[in-house]
Amino acid sequence: MLDRIDLHVEVTPVSFNALSSSREAERSSEIRARVMKARAWQEKRFMEDKHLHFNAQMSPNRVRQICEIDDMGQALIKRAMEKLGLSARAYDRILKVARTIADLAESVRIKPEHLAEAIHYRSLDRDSWAG
Repeated sequence: MLDRIDLHVEVTPVSFNALSSSREAERSSEIRARVMKARAWQEKRFMEDKHLHFNAQMSPNRVRQICEIDDMGQALIKRAMEKLGLSARAYDRILKVARTIADLAESVRIKPEHLAEAIHYRSLDRDSWAG
């Protein structure tokens, strides 16, 4: 069942020190602007396909075309697949999420850090795989 959910996020209680900190958090309007910019990039990326608007809608074939990763990324996802026992479905979903993370970072390429973050969202329900 968890294999069909793209993001697995653990929400932990916030400490008093964090709540009472005077450090400013990112404003909702800034986050919204970043999300809207990423969505616009996705709309442009898929403008030739009337049925495809966002990364989450990509077929496995489109994922292979759009979500290219370098050798370091290939090694990272291979290790995660082996250690976490992830399915082919999970592989595609990790790549889609990594592409979205890269879009939010305004990155043309999926970098290893985008891929690592996407893998993290699939691994919260699994034993530690990195070490």
